[in-house]
Amino acid sequence: MEFKRKFGRKKQTKPTKGLFLVILLAVVLILWFKAEDIMNALF
Repeated sequence: MEFKRKFGRKKQTKPTKGLFLVILLAVVLILWFKAEDIMNALF
């Protein structure tokens, strides 16, 4: 019941937060794929 209540409340999140998470995920993915190039450039 506690879990259901939290899940129901989570449905009412603002769309800006979701957009921020998507942008953050994109940045992390770019860094993940570019990490090797960045390491080679630094060292």
